[in-house]
Amino acid sequence: MPAENVAYSDGDTALTGLIYRPIGAPRAAVLVYPTIMNQAGVVLDKAQSLAEHGYLAFVADFYGKNPTNFEESREFAAAIRPQPQDFRRRIRLAIASLVSLPEVDGQPLAAIGFCMGGGAVLELAREGAPLDAVVSFHGLLATDLPAEPGKITARILVCHGDADPLVPRSQVVAFWEEMDESGADWHFHSYGGVKHGFTNPGPVLNPNVAYDASADRQSWAAMFELFDEVFE
Repeated sequence: MPAENVAYSDGDTALTGLIYRPIGAPRAAVLVYPTIMNQAGVVLDKAQSLAEHGYLAFVADFYGKNPTNFEESREFAAAIRPQPQDFRRRIRLAIASLVSLPEVDGQPLAAIGFCMGGGAVLELAREGAPLDAVVSFHGLLATDLPAEPGKITARILVCHGDADPLVPRSQVVAFWEEMDESGADWHFHSYGGVKHGFTNPGPVLNPNVAYDASADRQSWAAMFELFDEVFE
């Protein structure tokens, strides 16, 4: 299933969203925020799976270009992540691009993300973006801009590897407390012995990352179960 390109921008930075369309009318439109490697690898397979399950999937663009290696991806990410408001603006623009499409007008919206993208969708939820559900797969949980009480309107599912070296348990507990204080509707699935990047069967980029087939299957099924509740 080939993707269609949709151009959008953040100031002078040209960005390109990738759309995967279902056969027939979509159940909902789902933004897909990729890993630090941007629009590549398993993230595109996941977007295609969403389309096969009846959802219109829109893969957001972090950088306007795809890195050629992990070190380059870290350089690209460092250019947009240090300033929380700038990062939120960049990821929020993907929503504006998606909802500008005629076939998305009036559709319910969700956002999912992987690694860096998992943190991105939680940032969107924290600021009260117009999303019905967000799902984070092995995303970072810390934030410089915690949610204010009553701000979060999306239902939240976090799928987390308990052995993720990038997300210590202190960060997990802090996230739980933030969600409770904000009054969010949230679920947290933790997979024992599972490291960062557990959905990615591709080449290992660093020692913090390891694919886990069981956690991959269970987390993807949990997302669809949530969507079945939200998008009846």
